[in-house]
Amino acid sequence: MSTTRPGDAETLAAGALDWLLGSARSVADRALAWTGTPTDDELDPTLYSGTSGVVLALLEARRHFRDDRYGDAAVRGARSVAAAVEGWDSSSLYLGLAGMAVALGAVHGELGDVASGAAAERAWDRVRSRFDGTRWSEQFELLSGNAGIALGALAAGDVELALQAVTPYLRTTEPTPGGVQWETRAGRSARLHHVSHGTLGVVHALAAVGRAAGRADLIELAVAGALGVTARNDAGPTGFLVPHSDPALRPDRIERYSYGWCHGPAGDAQVFRLLRDVLGDSAWSRLADQCWYTVTRSGLPRRLRPGFWDNNGRCCGTAGVLALACDRLVEQGDGLDFANVLVSDLASRATVDADGVRWSNLEHRNTPSALEPRTGWAMGNAGIIRELLRFARAGTGGDPAYAVAWPDHHPAEAPRR
Repeated sequence: MSTTRPGDAETLAAGALDWLLGSARSVADRALAWTGTPTDDELDPTLYSGTSGVVLALLEARRHFRDDRYGDAAVRGARSVAAAVEGWDSSSLYLGLAGMAVALGAVHGELGDVASGAAAERAWDRVRSRFDGTRWSEQFELLSGNAGIALGALAAGDVELALQAVTPYLRTTEPTPGGVQWETRAGRSARLHHVSHGTLGVVHALAAVGRAAGRADLIELAVAGALGVTARNDAGPTGFLVPHSDPALRPDRIERYSYGWCHGPAGDAQVFRLLRDVLGDSAWSRLADQCWYTVTRSGLPRRLRPGFWDNNGRCCGTAGVLALACDRLVEQGDGLDFANVLVSDLASRATVDADGVRWSNLEHRNTPSALEPRTGWAMGNAGIIRELLRFARAGTGGDPAYAVAWPDHHPAEAPRR
């Protein structure tokens, strides 16, 4: 597979931005909004798949290209997110008000838009009012529950709300042979282990909030949760690969092992990077190295069999692995070669025409298997754009920091000389 230069990645991202802007819906008062796909009817304001995630990609583009066209679109996108705050039911980071508040707060912080800042505060007020003392919904994890709300609150500077969100984990632990775990969805017998819906997502929130609040008990619990997961490693002393869930959740549809951010070592390594820096313990760095070893030898981004690697996006696919590769490039100096492979694969799988650039994921059980291109962070252009632009900078010795840090992505820093 040929490699792709950072400048090529920048060109690819610019085309993806063209398609994204062309997919926007004009709504009231010159606001812009996005749906999950261009043919969807329902507007989606969320961080995961809708306008909030697109807004953060536009802020990234504005900073990278120094082009106010993207900033104007971000402000107009924030208007539609603000209009959805009062009627939105979910409080979560990725699917609800916490994530919408993160995006609105970012527009305020980056562009000085006062209306977005006020809307962010309204969203946070609604989140606070919905807490029942233990949780916000039946979900109790990072994507849709307490852990994600804690990280969003921390990003907004509200340590008190972040503490409220993680404190229930102290009293809801379940012992395991290696440490502890949590029931991350009420009434579900399976216990999930990874970042998006499982124990390591809770660990990330406990460690981050514990550090910010000076709470050693939260950090100790984070370690116990991480050890509960590491005890399940099936890859031996050099690698790291833990099952999706135990007992296996929907084994007829969900593979036992995954490799992306959501349920695999590409995401696990992000948590271990955080623990490394919180604790100053090289054992966590070695675990991150083991995750990298497994990811780079898994065969991805090649589609080795139907269903193995069918996603280009940030949540479950190639862009999420690219985020880790760029972290490695910054911190360890060894991620560039694999990052080049990942970007080359994204380039080869892109649809490029007069409308711009976009990606179709696959569902191998369907005929035809190609899915409609998506706009948002998780599976679509917004998430891919952020990683392509970061690669374009990091790969040429530029600033690897994002314009707006993602709440659950521990920042990468070069080692001090």
